[in-house]
Amino acid sequence: MYLVSACLLGLRTPYNGKSKDPPGVPSIHLQELIPVCPEQLGGLPTPRPPAELRGGEGKDVLAGKAFVFNCHGDNVTRAFLRGACETLYLALLYQVEGIILKDGSPSCGSSYIYDGTFSGCRRAGDGVTTALLREYGLVIFNENKLFEGV
Repeated sequence: MYLVSACLLGLRTPYNGKSKDPPGVPSIHLQELIPVCPEQLGGLPTPRPPAELRGGEGKDVLAGKAFVFNCHGDNVTRAFLRGACETLYLALLYQVEGIILKDGSPSCGSSYIYDGTFSGCRRAGDGVTTALLREYGLVIFNENKLFEGV
């Protein structure tokens, strides 16, 4: 059983409310996937203003040293933390083998996130949810590196 970012399955959960063509999820049957959207689980609506991390990456948000702001300057850190906790709860409840998350997201990024300037610039780092899941030793994949090393 795997948790998977709902947007990767074509659900309209991204900040802009648009669906994406789902990539193939090799060697996993759909009944083994539990769709999640940490941002929705944290109470944010869809569509919602885009958000980016400022002052660090996900682990820094968990430590209270960085924050998540949307493009209007609103601090949405609390919702991102709540969504990360809810996602962790589901992962532990279902004893998942791994979690497939959307890279680049301020919640789900696992190799890169955006730099907090809303200019489209990326930097290495984890999103808030990914950082929390890694703290608990959970296996994280993204859509670009599905099941690498497994």
